[in-house]
Amino acid sequence: MPARDVLSELWEVIGDRVANPREGSYISSLLRDRKGIDRVLEKVGEESTEYIIAVKNGRKEDIVMEAADLQFHLLVSLKAAGIEFSEVLGELESRRR
Repeated sequence: MPARDVLSELWEVIGDRVANPREGSYISSLLRDRKGIDRVLEKVGEESTEYIIAVKNGRKEDIVMEAADLQFHLLVSLKAAGIEFSEVLGELESRRR
């Protein structure tokens, strides 16, 4: 599956969990945490640190895993902040010009 399709599908799942929270869903539980957005941002910070350490250590498997964790939590934070992923893609596209 192309990367953009995977990200689009994940974005849809995150949006669905926001609109229709599900028992047992990690996304739903993260967004309903009593700390709210602070909990989501804690996860972004935690995953950022783990990604930095993985890159520094140079283990490809760890880098890939931590990059995926960071991307996932970044998407959740965007949704929690009311930002559409298309806005981020639009910004990246405008920087190519």
